[in-house]
Amino acid sequence: MSSLPAIVPITETPWTLPSRGRVGMFSLIAGETAIFTIFIVAYIYYIGKSLSGPAPRQVLEVPIFNTICLLSSSVTIHLALRALHRGGIATFRLFWFLTLALGATFLIGTGREWYRLIYREGLTISTNLFGTTYYSLVGLHAFHVSVGLLGLLTVMVFALAAKVNQQHAERLDVFSLYWHFVDAVWIAVFTVVYIVGR
Repeated sequence: MSSLPAIVPITETPWTLPSRGRVGMFSLIAGETAIFTIFIVAYIYYIGKSLSGPAPRQVLEVPIFNTICLLSSSVTIHLALRALHRGGIATFRLFWFLTLALGATFLIGTGREWYRLIYREGLTISTNLFGTTYYSLVGLHAFHVSVGLLGLLTVMVFALAAKVNQQHAERLDVFSLYWHFVDAVWIAVFTVVYIVGR
């Protein structure tokens, strides 16, 4: 008589609620994505419809350095959190500071670009449709970068005061999702404004 194979009981992994922080952040990102989509579509729709100058190709310079800084900050925040998960507080502080510095450099670069456009090129939000849509879209992104920088700065202050440790890694992972979102949105804005729109 052949022996039957032993029946192995199936053990189910108990289902747990997803992190409230992650759910909240993904919900925020979904809402913000919808807002950015509206602004990007409006920008694309109004390309070339300004009745007066200046036109994008006449005044816009491609912000390559700023873009490299912002996209690099996604790498540094990832390295910071990887170090924090492993308990490397000093390495975390270093990469977190680099993230803050790169983000601030990007925002300063945006400010310098606006200064040039307003005072040298005469492009304001009320100059023409291009000015209106440009400042609205790039300004919306700059606002989100500013909010992210405030968050980065707050964490940096706590980190310097030795108030950040390995237990906070999960919460900072959630915050990093916002920063990665800001960087990803910039790729879309950069493509539409400085490549397609020129």
